[in-house]
Amino acid sequence: MKILFMLLCMLGWVGYAPAQMLKITDQKTGEPLQQVTLINPSSELISLSNESGEVDMAPFVGSKSILISLMGYETVQRSFTELKSQNFRIALVPTNLQLSEIVISGTKWNQQSANLPIKISTISKERIAFQNPQTAADLLGISGKVYIQKSQQGGGSPMIRGFATNRLLYVVDGVRMNSAIFRGGNIQNVINLDPFILDQTEVLFGPGSVIYGSDAIGGVMSFQTQKPTFSGEKNFLVSGKLNSRYSSSNQEKTIHADLNLGWKKWALLTSFSNWDYDHLRQGKNGPDDYLKPFHVKRLNGIDQIVAQEKGRLKQIPSAYSQYNVMQKIRFKPNASWDFDYGFHRSQTSPYGRYDRHNRTRNSLPRYAEWNYGPQVWQLNLLQVKHTADLRLVDQMSLKIAHQVFEESRIDRSFQDPLRTIQEEHVDAVSINWDFQKLIDEKHTVSYGIEWVKNKVESTGMTQQIETGQVQAGPARYPAADWYTWGIYLNEEFGLSQKANLQAGLRYSRNQISATFSDEFYSFPFEESELNEGALTGSLGVAIRPNSDWVVQGNFGTAFRAPNVDDLGKVFDSEPGSVTVPNPNLRPEYAYSVDLGFAKKFRDFVKVDFSAYYTILDDALVRRNFSLNGADSIRYQGELSQVQAIQNAAQARVFGLQMGMEMRISRTLKFFTDLNYQQGKEELSDGSLSPSRHAAPFFGLSRLEYQKKGLTAQLYFQYQGEQSFEHLAIEERNKDEIYAKDQNGNNYSPAWYTANFKVSYPIYKTIHTLVGIENITDQRYRPYSSGISGAGRNILISLSYNF
Repeated sequence: MKILFMLLCMLGWVGYAPAQMLKITDQKTGEPLQQVTLINPSSELISLSNESGEVDMAPFVGSKSILISLMGYETVQRSFTELKSQNFRIALVPTNLQLSEIVISGTKWNQQSANLPIKISTISKERIAFQNPQTAADLLGISGKVYIQKSQQGGGSPMIRGFATNRLLYVVDGVRMNSAIFRGGNIQNVINLDPFILDQTEVLFGPGSVIYGSDAIGGVMSFQTQKPTFSGEKNFLVSGKLNSRYSSSNQEKTIHADLNLGWKKWALLTSFSNWDYDHLRQGKNGPDDYLKPFHVKRLNGIDQIVAQEKGRLKQIPSAYSQYNVMQKIRFKPNASWDFDYGFHRSQTSPYGRYDRHNRTRNSLPRYAEWNYGPQVWQLNLLQVKHTADLRLVDQMSLKIAHQVFEESRIDRSFQDPLRTIQEEHVDAVSINWDFQKLIDEKHTVSYGIEWVKNKVESTGMTQQIETGQVQAGPARYPAADWYTWGIYLNEEFGLSQKANLQAGLRYSRNQISATFSDEFYSFPFEESELNEGALTGSLGVAIRPNSDWVVQGNFGTAFRAPNVDDLGKVFDSEPGSVTVPNPNLRPEYAYSVDLGFAKKFRDFVKVDFSAYYTILDDALVRRNFSLNGADSIRYQGELSQVQAIQNAAQARVFGLQMGMEMRISRTLKFFTDLNYQQGKEELSDGSLSPSRHAAPFFGLSRLEYQKKGLTAQLYFQYQGEQSFEHLAIEERNKDEIYAKDQNGNNYSPAWYTANFKVSYPIYKTIHTLVGIENITDQRYRPYSSGISGAGRNILISLSYNF
C-alpha cells in the first residue's frame, strides 16, 4: 500500500488551461486517429495524438517544419503557421496496404503494431459490421487466424497456436474475463460479449503473461467496447443505430439498438441486443455419421425416443436465446482527466449440450437431459485515465471492476426419474493500475500492478422429477477463494530509426484457499491451500529496414497458475471416468520463440509470415489417480476410473501463419490467411500423443469488390483433414462427435464453405446486408466440435444509423 500511496502522490492533480489543439482524422472515414506522431526535426520535439485525435500545439508554436506521420498513412510536413491557417485541422490519406495498425493489447497502451516484436491481428468495427457475426465466437473466426470449436450452438471455444480454454486469456476493456472456474475443457464464455458494441477486437498471438499474468500462454483476445461520444463543437449530440437480422439456418431473429447522448463534458451510451435461435439445420452434402436419427422427449411422464424429422438435418436440441444490455457514463472535465463507468449484463436461456445428447449406452440414449442452465455474465467497470507530464508518468490508467459469473449444469439419464443439478456462482473483483512514461523519442517505459480476487460458491442437488422433491447433492467445486496479484515492467527502446527493442518482466503471486465437503465423497483432506509465485519475461525486436519491410522476433515465457477448476472439481470427463480434486498442484510454464515478417510490394501486394515454437512444461493434464487408495469409484450410478488434474506432462507446439493482401485494381482486392500447426503431448507412460487443441490446417480466403458504397465479398472458409492417427488419444473414442473413416475409425474430414455477401446503403443512414453462407450446403463439422456447422443460410440484415 505504501507503493500505491507514493504513486498517487507523484501523480497529483494537474491544472488545465485552454490550448490550441490540432485535430487529426482519417481522410476517408473522418474518424479521429490515435498515436499520430508529430516531430519537430530541428529540436527533436515529439508528441502523440490522443484517443480523440488531438495534439496540444503549444510546444510547437513557431515551428517551421512539423512531420506528421502514422504507419499506414502518408507522412505530411507542415509549418505551425500552415496548420493554424487550416484551423488546426488535418486529414491523413491512408495508403492502400498497411504494414501497421494502432493496437493496445501488446502493452495496454496505444502503439503501432510494426513497433512491437509480437504478432497482433485486429478486427475493426467496420469489418465486424460487414461480416455480421451471430456471436463473438463467430467474430473471432472471421479473422481467419483463430479456430473455433463448438459443442453446442450456444457456444464457441477459440483455439490459438495449439492452446485453448484456460490457456488463453479473454480481456474486456482491459479487464481479465477468465475466472477461477475456467476449465481445460471447451468453454463458451465468449458468447456473453455483444458483437454490436465492439469497437475493435485484437488477438495477440503467443505468450502475454508479462502484461496480463496467468493464462496468457497461447494468446490474448482483447475486446474493446464502444465509448460514449462527446458533442465536440456542438452543444448537444444525439446519435445511435438500430439493427435487425434474420438467418434461415436457425430461424435467427435478432434486434439491436443503441443511443448516445453527448454534451461537452458528459456523455451517455445505452445499448440493448436480443437474439433468438431455433435448432440449427446442418447441410445436405456430407458424412452421414453427423446425422442424428432421434431425440428424446418426455411425453405423458415417460422418456420417449422421437424419430427425427424428414432429412434429419435439424440438430435437436440446440435452440437458445440471449440478451445483452450495456450502460456507460463518461465524464471528461478537461484534457487531462477522463472518467468512464460501464455496466454490462448478458444472460442466455438454458440450452442443450448437443454432443452429450448424442451419447448412447446399450443402444439407447445415454441422457434424457444434458443442458446448461442460464449463463450469466455481469461487469461493473470504473475507468480513470489521466494524462500529465510528470517525472515518472505521462499517462495513467486505473480500472476497478466487479464481475459476476453464473452457470449451471442439468443432466438426467434416460428413463431415470432423478435429475442432477449443479450451480456455480463466482464474484470477481479486480484492480488494474497501469502507467506509461515517454522518456524521449526513443525510450518508453510502461509498468503497473494488478490484484484480483474470485470467490467461488458451488451447490449441487438432485430432483425427483415426478414428485418435485429436491435434496442436496454433490457440488462441482469446493467453496474457495482464489487470489492473484502481480507487478510488471515493460521497456521499449529505439535502437535506431529502423529497430525497436522491447523487454519485459513480471512477478505474480497466486493463492487458493478451498474447503471440501465430505458429505458425498470421502476425500482424504478437508481444506487445501495453494500459494505459488511465478516470474515471467520477454525480449524481442522489431526491425523496419525500410517503409515496406517489418521483421519481428521474440522470446517470451508465460505461465498458468492452477485455479479452482484444476484443484477442486468433481465431474465426469468422459464415459467411465470421473475427475476428483488434487490439492498438490503448481503453475505450468511455457517457453515460446516467434519469428515473423511482413513485406509490401509497392501498393500492390502485402505478405506476412510467422513461425513459432512453444514448449509447455509441468503441464496441467488429466491423468489416472486414486482416491483413498481406490482407482475407481461409483459416480452417478456407474463405476468410473478415478482421474485428477496433475503436473504430469510436457507439450510442444510448432506452427506457421501466412497471410496475403492483394490490390488487384482500385475496386478489387484479394485476402487470404492460412494456418498450420502440430502439437505433441506427453502421456503417462512417456509416449507422445497429438495435442487435442492443435487444430488441423485451416484458412480463409476473400475476394472483395468496393465501389461507391457497394461492398461485395465472395469468401471461402476451409479446414484440412485430421486423421485418426493425428487425433489426440483422448479424442479417438468420442463416437458422438466424429465421422468414421474407411477403417471404421473416428476422424475429422476436410471441409469447405463458399459464401457471398453484399452491403449497400439505401440512403445515407440505412444500410442493407444480404448474404448466402455455405452456398453448396455442405454438411461439415469443425474439428473437435460436437455440433455441425450451419447448412445453406440466407442472411438478411437492415441497419439504421442516426
